[in-house]
Amino acid sequence: MESEKKSSTFSFFMNYSWYKKYLLPGFVAQSVLIAGGYGTGRELVEYFSQYGPTGGLMGMGLTFVLWAALFALSFEFARAFKAYDYRTFFEKLIGPFWFVYEIAFIVLLCIIMGVVGAASGSILRDYFGLPDMVGSGIFLVSVGILTYSGSKAIEVALSWWSYVLYIVYIVFLYFAFTRFGDAISANFAKGTVNPGWQLGGFKYAFYNIAVTSTVLFSLNYLESRKEAIISGITAAFICIAPAVFFYVVMMGFYPDVLSMEIPSNVIIGQLGVKYLLPVWLVVLFGTMIETGVGFFHSVNERINSALIKRGGTGMTKLARGLMGAFLAIMGLVISNFGLIGLIAQGYGTISWVFFILQGVGLFTIGIYKLVKQDKEQSA
Repeated sequence: MESEKKSSTFSFFMNYSWYKKYLLPGFVAQSVLIAGGYGTGRELVEYFSQYGPTGGLMGMGLTFVLWAALFALSFEFARAFKAYDYRTFFEKLIGPFWFVYEIAFIVLLCIIMGVVGAASGSILRDYFGLPDMVGSGIFLVSVGILTYSGSKAIEVALSWWSYVLYIVYIVFLYFAFTRFGDAISANFAKGTVNPGWQLGGFKYAFYNIAVTSTVLFSLNYLESRKEAIISGITAAFICIAPAVFFYVVMMGFYPDVLSMEIPSNVIIGQLGVKYLLPVWLVVLFGTMIETGVGFFHSVNERINSALIKRGGTGMTKLARGLMGAFLAIMGLVISNFGLIGLIAQGYGTISWVFFILQGVGLFTIGIYKLVKQDKEQSA
């Protein structure tokens, strides 16, 4: 009996279907999120650290709760209405006004790709002495190959890079505690909570919630409401955990970290661990590729769905690759012409669009339509 129980438990964790339902969406979301969410650490300063060590941690707790609710409801809505691309999702949610979301999504894509396009060249230039075109070229080719390869290859690539990222973050956390553990503990022991931590957690949650649109293509494995809810909560945990690791390390340098332009580079430099900085930068570069691929694949899936609905055969692999390369080039062009700051001025407004459509919309219209569907099916 005992051996049968162990065998059953082992099979549960090794079951690939279980992995695709409960872990894959989270790994995809985390892969797309990190480059613009907490890759450099500056984002954590802006939304959490300024509220004090304890206040920032409370804000991250609020972000996790909001993400868990939003992911779970989004995953269930996508499953129930078989909406695995963002156009279909928002057509089912808000009908003819779906185009409002697409406009906001495309503007967001331009902002993020402008930032990623600039960073992809500068990372390899500043720390490895390579010309900007080398980093930009690797970014462009990688995005083109992955988008050409399709959903399955993207699922595998984003999942495995998440494993690498988690390993690097855990190593980072370990060395930080061995060298600055006393300072980390002392800063948390003070219990500093500055006013506004709730707003910081709220803004950060919705600043990144558009990532749900990049996960939709991986949700077709979900078969029940229970699976969708568990998958959504798990995805929220997978996304927030590395941010918490990084935040805890940063608190060993509080309050100096508040004035650091790129906290990750400064902190890793002070750790004095050979090869950690170049490994960190390579991983960060990889996350930028992942972010680009995640957003570009969402656009491809939206176009593919529209073509099929019109009686076509969908996008070919070549068309997917060319679209990914085109969007990557667009990001590089935006970064070179300095349009990021101009576009970013409207980012606050865009965040409120995401809050209204995905937050308010899902918890009002979305829940209503799910309940209505339940009643129709039971009748």
